[in-house]
Amino acid sequence: MKNNMSKTFLLLCLGLSGLLSLSACSKTKEVLPKGEAKYPTGLDRSTTGDDIYGKKESIFGKEGLAIFGGKKKGADDGSTGIGVNSFLWRASLDTVSFMPLASADPFGGVIITDWYSDPETPNERFKVNIFILDKQLVSTGIEVKVFRQAKKGGQWFDSKVKDDMATKLEDAILTRARQLRVAALDK
Repeated sequence: MKNNMSKTFLLLCLGLSGLLSLSACSKTKEVLPKGEAKYPTGLDRSTTGDDIYGKKESIFGKEGLAIFGGKKKGADDGSTGIGVNSFLWRASLDTVSFMPLASADPFGGVIITDWYSDPETPNERFKVNIFILDKQLVSTGIEVKVFRQAKKGGQWFDSKVKDDMATKLEDAILTRARQLRVAALDK
């Protein structure tokens, strides 16, 4: 009996979810009598239906999706198809080019390096996370997090990073981004 109740409950839930799914998909603007179907007037099969339901904006915004650096004519703000400011992106990669990359996401604007140890100081290593936060070349468009570990007794332990290290990296990235922008404007 318990098994039959479980099956009945499951069937009831499936039926209800199917009914809700069908009602959510309905885009009928007028209620028609049962059994009567009406084809929208003024439409042929080659149209998108925008003239009936109104113009819809793309999920990629008003300008659409730009791929491989495509941009509007006259746009010099560095925004491209990568989702973040291209000057900040390239400058960030240039600035940490001596460190091995663990991850680089040009659409999300995140660069994560792997641990790097300078040959002159083999008992300490650094890791950098860079977040590009804006499509414009502005000082608030970048955030850097620096992590440091020190080696003691063959083990790596987290240790304090100098307070101004992240700020110095941000400044270096912004300086390089401005240089890239000036070079792009001169072309």
